Amino acid sequence: MVNLDDLEVLQADRSGMLELLLEVPEHLQTAERLGLSIDLPPIADVRSIVVTGLGGSGIGGDLLRAYLNPVCRVPIWVNRQYRLPAFVGPTTLVCAISYSGNTEETLRAFEDARACGATLMAVTSGGQLARLAEQTHIPWVQVPGGMPPRATLGYLFGSVLVMLARLGLIDDQQEPLAETVEVLRELAAQYRPGVETFRNLPKELATQLYTKLPVIYGVQDFSDVVAYRWRTQLNENSKMLASHHAFPELNHNEVVGWEGPLALSQGLWVVLLRDAQELARIAQQIEITKNFLRERAAGITEVWTQGRSRLARLFSLLYTGDFTSFYLALLRGVDPSPVRAIDALKERMASS
Repeated sequence: MVNLDDLEVLQADRSGMLELLLEVPEHLQTAERLGLSIDLPPIADVRSIVVTGLGGSGIGGDLLRAYLNPVCRVPIWVNRQYRLPAFVGPTTLVCAISYSGNTEETLRAFEDARACGATLMAVTSGGQLARLAEQTHIPWVQVPGGMPPRATLGYLFGSVLVMLARLGLIDDQQEPLAETVEVLRELAAQYRPGVETFRNLPKELATQLYTKLPVIYGVQDFSDVVAYRWRTQLNENSKMLASHHAFPELNHNEVVGWEGPLALSQGLWVVLLRDAQELARIAQQIEITKNFLRERAAGITEVWTQGRSRLARLFSLLYTGDFTSFYLALLRGVDPSPVRAIDALKERMASS
């Protein structure tokens, strides 16, 4: 296994994923400015919000749901297919997110929303979605282009968050966004390649996961979406399989799977996404489950949130996962940015 403290390993990052990771705090700041800069007509009656998008664009909707469900005055639904759910209508706000602007499922859902009479907003770097938004006079935010969609979460999430606040659907987000930016800047300084493995959590965790199958466990309606993000970042950046689930549901099904052959379970490394503000009963479940898994898994690592606000705590967990997937890619000697399997599938779909 290569030494992550040898900066020569950065040569594998030929497409510049590290630079994008370090810029995430600035992405959030720019997103706030973008969300404040566009004209938003008043909306009289919103009874539901649907975020429609896939992949690196869709995860922004999941994060909005996890962050806002405790405080948003209307339910939030994330759509990942061509058609919208039947409840969508004139009292629904549909946020269409496609970084490229050409995601066929999102474009179809956009047209579906128009046909239903829903109120629409869009976030994209351009493409067909931008053209449709311009033609139909729908408010849209243009984010910078030329990046892998999964590296643009700060732009995509932040701009929608600010627009929802401007529409009066949630409280003003200036303070939590400012704290989140500061927390991420502190973590970026800790996670830089020049910081040695023994005091660099993502490097240490990447080393532990190198020959194992990662199993990421979060908590429902908080870090469950972060666990999913960890899994997809390990898929796309590290080019490896991973699994994820959430408490308390996993203790009603998945935990039984750990009774299987030790030869299998000892190839798994568990990452527990923890938060100091967990419900006491959830914390108790996690501790009991941790003791049960300790005899079966190859290892267990706990990653704790940083910051005070719910937003900062969520993003701190997410950011640690992004860096872990980056360092795992370097250990495997692969460039984190390309996703050749996805590109090949899109080409086949376009020609069919």
